[in-house]
Amino acid sequence: MRQKLAAGNWKMNGTSAALAELEALAKAHPNPTSEILICPPATLISRAVDTLAHSPIQIGGQDCHAAQSGAFTGDTSAEMLRDAGANHVILGHSERREAHGERNEDVRDKARTAMATDLVTIICVGESLAQREAANTLDIIAGQLAGSVPDLATGENLVIAYEPIWAIGTGLTPDVAQVGEVHDFIRSLLERRFGAGVGRSVRLLYGGSVKPANAQEIFSVTNVDGALVGGASLAAKDFSPIIDALDAA
Repeated sequence: MRQKLAAGNWKMNGTSAALAELEALAKAHPNPTSEILICPPATLISRAVDTLAHSPIQIGGQDCHAAQSGAFTGDTSAEMLRDAGANHVILGHSERREAHGERNEDVRDKARTAMATDLVTIICVGESLAQREAANTLDIIAGQLAGSVPDLATGENLVIAYEPIWAIGTGLTPDVAQVGEVHDFIRSLLERRFGAGVGRSVRLLYGGSVKPANAQEIFSVTNVDGALVGGASLAAKDFSPIIDALDAA
C-alpha cells in the first residue's frame, strides 16, 4: 500500500511569522492518516523542524544543487538540507525549469545527489498549455520522466508530482479524466522501466490549483496518491481541508 502524501510548497513565501501556521497545522492534525510535508523557504527549514519537533509533519527543501559543496554562491546542497533537518526535496518544478533554465539532465543530476543523501525526492513533470492543446502531453511527460529520473530510484526515495504548468496558480484544473490519463500513463512508464514492484510503489501526486473545493474529486482518481499544493498550503485553514479530503479518500 502506498501511503498518501499531502505536500505543501511554500515557494518564496514566509518569514518567521509563518511558523504559527505550522503550529496550527500540527494542532489540527496530531495523528494524520496521510503523510504531511511542508517545504518552506530554506531560511525557515531549521526553525520549522524545531516548531514541529513533536508533530508527525515533515519538512523538505524546494531545491538543491547537484554538488554537495563548492563555489556555488546562493545555492544549497542536499547535505545542507539534511543538516537543517529536512528529509524531502522538490526538484524540477516548472518554475525552476522555466525561470532557471533547468533541463531534464540537470534535474536528474540533482536527484542522484539528493537520493544518495537520503532525501526523498519529489520530481515534478508537466506540460504547458500550448503542449496540451497540441495533444503532446504524454510525449512531454514521457521525455521528462526518462530524462529526469535517475536509475537508482525506488518507491522509498522517489515521488512524482504531475503539475500541468497551465494549472499552477491559475485556478484552472484538468478534468478528472485528464488527470487520470496522465497518472495512469506515468504509472505504466514507471512499471515498464523499473519493474512492477518499484513502479507500483512510487507515489504519484497531482499539483496545480488544488484547493478544498476540488480536492475530494481529484483524490478519487486512480493512481492519485496525494497532492503537491502551492498557495493553499500557506495557511492551515486552507491546507487542513485538503488533508482531510486525502485522509478520507
